[in-house]
Amino acid sequence: MKIIVDTPEKLAQLAAQRYVELLKNKPNAVLGYATGSTPLGLYGELARLNAAGEVSFAEATTFNLDEYVGLEGTHDQSYRYFMNKNLFDKIDIKKENTNVPCGIDMTNEKAAQYDKAIEAAGGIDLQLLGIGHNGHIGFNEPGTPFGSVTHVVDLTESTINANARFFESINDVPTQAVSMGIKTVMNARSIIFIALGADKAEIVKKMICGEVTPEVPASVLQLHPDVEVYIDHAAASLL
Repeated sequence: MKIIVDTPEKLAQLAAQRYVELLKNKPNAVLGYATGSTPLGLYGELARLNAAGEVSFAEATTFNLDEYVGLEGTHDQSYRYFMNKNLFDKIDIKKENTNVPCGIDMTNEKAAQYDKAIEAAGGIDLQLLGIGHNGHIGFNEPGTPFGSVTHVVDLTESTINANARFFESINDVPTQAVSMGIKTVMNARSIIFIALGADKAEIVKKMICGEVTPEVPASVLQLHPDVEVYIDHAAASLL
């Protein structure tokens, strides 16, 4: 596990270069993406580099980590909408090559097809991750088995409360999501992890230095052979 500490702006630039290098050597790479505020700086930098002709996504395929159950892709809080707005509409990727789990009529049986699609694409070359305050990656909440594949998740109260700021009312926040499983994530050949801010310092410490346990899902990353951790000084303050 390689740990890089710098400013959010510099971290975005450094992380973006991983995509430049990967896509230069493998234009048809399979990329795993995440949503939330944490990757926005990276997505902005990728869009800038694409516009400057320094990287192309024309042959790439993407798979997102998760989606809310019950939201259409056109809903402004759906993760499909987020990805289109913040990245896919700004780069030269083919929309038909972008994959976000469907949040409508989702079952565990249908969710399992997502893993099969990833496998059929050749597996994920580079997976992007953030982290929740309780240690979740994707929507794999504490207690999720490390052997889990893509599945439907009941969101914890803390996760629902954390996401309430994006909705008009907490009653509008979905209580379920469909998420890549921990095994699905760990199958990626390489992983980029980003965490920013002092409020992530405690969970980052547990992830990097603590016991590897399903109670801190992100701690499983200690077992992956190729993880780069990009954290700002605030998030690294307890290391």
